[in-house]
Amino acid sequence: MFIQIIEGRCTRHDELRAVLDRWPTELGPGAEGWLGGTYGFTDDDLFVAVVRFEDRAHAMANSQRPEQGRWAEEMMSLFAGPVEFHDCDDVTLLFDGGSDDAGFVQVIRGKVDDPARLRALMTSDPTELKRMRPEIIGATLAIEPDGTFTETVAFTDEASARRGETQEPPADVRAELAYVMEGATFHDLHRPWFTSH
Repeated sequence: MFIQIIEGRCTRHDELRAVLDRWPTELGPGAEGWLGGTYGFTDDDLFVAVVRFEDRAHAMANSQRPEQGRWAEEMMSLFAGPVEFHDCDDVTLLFDGGSDDAGFVQVIRGKVDDPARLRALMTSDPTELKRMRPEIIGATLAIEPDGTFTETVAFTDEASARRGETQEPPADVRAELAYVMEGATFHDLHRPWFTSH
């Protein structure tokens, strides 16, 4: 899987949502390899999109379509400043990845010097996590070559997620989480929306 993360400040929420909502029907049918996306705004107007393709080749082919270029220009005009794009070939799924049924999504951005250690944490036996945190539906972990990562966690709802946060994980997991989350930034998407192929 290939993931592209898009981040930028936008106060014109409804207008941007309208442009994004057109994409699946107007451009989606011609976008080979497109799998879906997770979108939302934080309370301080940061827009975050996590878009999934089968692989980089399909994503790059889509970006080169003239109609995609025109649509992207329209989208970009709605932002209040610069927009960041992060392309990731290194993708790991927790459970079955994200879920379009999520009522709350948290996007965690950070950087590690040992991506394999982070990957191992994501792929360890999920039995205990499912028992302790049943509100976590799934997650995707996208890692850039320099160790910068974006983890997108799907929850059933925010109230359950907040209750789950108060639970103390086992000591070995706690140590790994401390390593991963040092200096990380959390973006809460209270009203996420989704597209899927």
